[in-house]
Amino acid sequence: MFDRLISLIGSDNLSLIQTKKVLLIGLGGVGSYALESLVRNGFKKITVVDFDKIDITNLNRQLITDSNNIGHSKVIEAILRAKKINPDSLIDGIENKLTIDNINVLLDLDFDYIIDACDDVSIKFKLIENSLHYNYKLISSMGTANKLDPSKLEITTLDKTINDPLARILRKKVKEAKINKKIYVVSSREVPIKNDTLGTANLVPSITGILCVSYIINDILK
Repeated sequence: MFDRLISLIGSDNLSLIQTKKVLLIGLGGVGSYALESLVRNGFKKITVVDFDKIDITNLNRQLITDSNNIGHSKVIEAILRAKKINPDSLIDGIENKLTIDNINVLLDLDFDYIIDACDDVSIKFKLIENSLHYNYKLISSMGTANKLDPSKLEITTLDKTINDPLARILRKKVKEAKINKKIYVVSSREVPIKNDTLGTANLVPSITGILCVSYIINDILK
């Protein structure tokens, strides 16, 4: 199934990709597209984490959802979809809610890469903090709500983000913790649309998830 990919990157690089262990935290608008991209680009050793059930409000932006799986576990539905694409995928699912107290149990499993596609600021910061002590490389999704222009997305470092309220909060926490390492993120330079509530289309989250995987692939191939 990977003939076209092999023609682009070569069979040795595909074999290398297949050895990497990836942790994906969050299976929403960003994470569901990240998982799809991981599987279709040859990654096999994937662990997905999400405690949530599919809600009807998820249908407009989350790839694993449809009108027939409302109320189902996101983790189970994600694994079923991934297995339909590549039955040889070795995907583990964790349906527990991550907290700053239990996250290290997961990180002790020794991942090569982590995609942070969650919306919990405390977990995002804990992943940044723990990246100082573990061997994984982290790519973290910043805010995608109230934005409509995917062309404004970029892979950058946290200190260079603009017009991103979530990134602003994390920058402050990182500065206070005196963390000096480069923290790679996917962020949009688009000015958020003013809104009383957080509105989201699939346009920005979907590309954010794909860019997270692009960061990993290009890091492996460098």
